[in-house]
Amino acid sequence: MNRLHNLSNTEWLTAQVILVAASFVCSEAWADDALRFNRDIRPILSQNCFRCHGPDAKQRKSDLRLDQENGIRHAFSKGDLDASEAWGRIHSDDPDVRMPPPDSGLKLNPKEVALIGRWIKAGAAWEGHWSFIPPNRPPVPRVPAADIRNPIDTFIRARLETDGVKPVGSADPSTLIRRLSFDISGLPPHAELREIFVNDPSPETYEKVVDQLLASRRFGERMALFWLDLVRYADSVGYHKDSHRECWMFRDYVIKAFNQNKPFNEFVTEQLAGDLLEGSKFEKYAWKIASGFNRMNQTTSEGGAQAKEYLAKYSADRVRNTAAILLGTTMGCSECHDHKYDPFTTKDFYGFAAFFADLQENGVGYPAPTPIPTLAQLGQWQKLESDLAKQRELLKKADGQAESKDSSPDAIRTKIKQLEDEIRKLSDEKAWSKTLITVSGKPRTIRMLPRGNWLDDSGPVMDPAVPAFLGSLEVGDRRATRLDLAKWVVSRDNPLTARVFVNRVWRLFFGEGISRSLDDLGSQGEWPSHPELLDWLSVEFIESGWDVKRLVKLIVMSRTYQQSSVCPDALWQRDPENRLFARQASFRLPAEHVRDNALAIAGLLSAKMYGRSVKPYQPGNYWYRLYKDAEYKQDHGEDLYRRGVYTYWRRSFWHPSLRAFDAPAREECVAQRPLSNTPAQSLVLLNDPTYVEAARVLATRMIREAGATTEQRIHWVFRRAVVRAPTENETETLSKLYGQQLKRYKSDVESAKKLIAVGETPVPKDIAASELAAWTSVARAILNLHETITRN
Repeated sequence: MNRLHNLSNTEWLTAQVILVAASFVCSEAWADDALRFNRDIRPILSQNCFRCHGPDAKQRKSDLRLDQENGIRHAFSKGDLDASEAWGRIHSDDPDVRMPPPDSGLKLNPKEVALIGRWIKAGAAWEGHWSFIPPNRPPVPRVPAADIRNPIDTFIRARLETDGVKPVGSADPSTLIRRLSFDISGLPPHAELREIFVNDPSPETYEKVVDQLLASRRFGERMALFWLDLVRYADSVGYHKDSHRECWMFRDYVIKAFNQNKPFNEFVTEQLAGDLLEGSKFEKYAWKIASGFNRMNQTTSEGGAQAKEYLAKYSADRVRNTAAILLGTTMGCSECHDHKYDPFTTKDFYGFAAFFADLQENGVGYPAPTPIPTLAQLGQWQKLESDLAKQRELLKKADGQAESKDSSPDAIRTKIKQLEDEIRKLSDEKAWSKTLITVSGKPRTIRMLPRGNWLDDSGPVMDPAVPAFLGSLEVGDRRATRLDLAKWVVSRDNPLTARVFVNRVWRLFFGEGISRSLDDLGSQGEWPSHPELLDWLSVEFIESGWDVKRLVKLIVMSRTYQQSSVCPDALWQRDPENRLFARQASFRLPAEHVRDNALAIAGLLSAKMYGRSVKPYQPGNYWYRLYKDAEYKQDHGEDLYRRGVYTYWRRSFWHPSLRAFDAPAREECVAQRPLSNTPAQSLVLLNDPTYVEAARVLATRMIREAGATTEQRIHWVFRRAVVRAPTENETETLSKLYGQQLKRYKSDVESAKKLIAVGETPVPKDIAASELAAWTSVARAILNLHETITRN
């Protein structure tokens, strides 16, 4: 789909026709395989039958469940169409008998009817839903193909062989190093890295580059971005006036966790139940910061709000979003009734909610942050205590030994006192910042609410429990806790957690998941294009110790990842959505990375990490629309140029530049951002002060660093922006643009001065305003290129 970004209207319409036709081509390819219930039949039944013959007992007709094997056996006879009651009802002319009922608004198309007929004739085989069965490591296919780098390639190539499709060749070195750098760090490759790989694109050099990028601190910032979307991180409460709240330490925890390659099972456990873990005081402080995960929901302080109502809202929010974040399921559908398509019941919903009943919070009122040392302070404090212990040990050994002025008992005692003073200052709460954490206490009563009605207390009291169809917790007579929940979520037998995370990580490196349903692996989700590969990767991930960096390296080291995103028309028509992964994908950068990229190209991007959220350039009256006293106090200096992951996030009016490029409000879990292509995005790139200033600073560097000729400067900036040399046509076009703009600004110096005055970076006094403005126009055009904001 990403190839469609640059198409004209006529080309777009033609492409739509190709996509529709290709959907039938892909279905026909599957039709040649042995039918699979989960892949071919279950989606048809889920869409057309489960509403009345599915998990929801209150809506179920004739006591028939087509999501279970017994119901399938009742409605469909193995190999016998005439004996299959459902088949007869599908073809009946009697509106009282026909299925789906004519007045339901549902109707099977001829292709679906034909698939059901083939399935019945083939024996009407049934399978439990694939994502609810714990993954087992499937055997790696044996494929007689060259250039296999690891098992990922083998699974992909086996499917291509079956479908008679040839993969494309490898991406050129410039494209590959740019892709790799964006995918792992979220930034363009720096000049040294670019030159190393372009000059020696060997497998050995490639692996060294991969390791270097994974070791970079930028990796955590890149990975945090998608996790913050999932957990709905924001710097504001969401409801009413959407007031400020302190929680930036949680964001820093996420970044640091990815950089330290914290095992994913520990990462999840610390967020769900960090306040319940036992460890050193330093670990406990860090885990409390992680427990802010449970406080990412929206809260209200509105005067007329009912506390009981909002406590019910917060409870439902945690079930809905925690299930989506960690299990990739739509458990929220069960708040008012049993799920229509999956085996989640209303009892499951409120049993899950009971895990969070111990959270101490007010239904109405500002969430109260807690003083906590920052992660940097914790690191410093821990080092000081380690140094102190060493000095005390030295003092014990100092008597009777040869002394120097630094090792005498008096010198050691002086050092000990200095360390104690520093620790005393650092451990003082006055030196700490505040952040939202989970504070636990006596669990409040959780009842099953009839139809989700918070006013009705007639429902039964619920104890904490995981969804019944996924098992149970062995806790004896005690009440299960969030720590029990966390251990279950990351247990080997949980069929969802590893699959969900692996599928989402795959999407980061291919533009789509192995199943495109990143937020719903249930009956309404998409069958994976390569289910065996997804299971193999999930088991590999678990057995590696939930090693995230290892998973990333495994993916990017594959030949499949290193393929070109340019493909022949025949392949494009055969597989326009790239479900076979016979090529790489091309897609626009995430909103924050579009901005980071421009700042990095210009040399403006700050490398500063962590700390409070920053407020870059933004229209002055933007927040006024929320309420008249909502004042945006823009930051200055280095904070203007920090990475987008640190930008202040107000849910009701999140940064308009990021919003234009599809960044979400973060009111709910977002597993995949939409990718749009709108005129507003070009206007942002041309007129937002961030991009105008970046263009001017880039133009200054072109004049000073890139050579004396127009051609030299265009070549220099092109390599910096898109990691390749410009074509003759591009050089000619940009040269003409420079000439036209220079002529314009020489005749209108005041306009030139206004253009180059945008932004807080000082304007150079040794460059003529007209020349700088002309080159700024060239730089603006390059920063606005589709290629500049696209990962190919």
